[in-house]
Amino acid sequence: MYYVKKYVDVKALYDSFGNITPLQIGWEDGRAFAVDRVLDVRRAASTKIGGGGLRFTVRIAGRQRYLFLDENRWFVEGRAEQMEELE
Repeated sequence: MYYVKKYVDVKALYDSFGNITPLQIGWEDGRAFAVDRVLDVRRAASTKIGGGGLRFTVRIAGRQRYLFLDENRWFVEGRAEQMEELE
């Protein structure tokens, strides 16, 4: 299975101490998902697609997911269509 960076819109709270709390993730098709809870924040790389930055371990609809903040862009690890080999 192949994975790609799926850039997403994120509504987040930035407090006066410099903490960032993602509140909602917006998908490109217009759907929005509330972040139920932030479980962990650390600098880490994506093991599936490379790249990294701040990795937020979040709970969305009861499921644990990784949400990355790379410089000033948010992304998640998304499944890609299986690529055909070039002949």
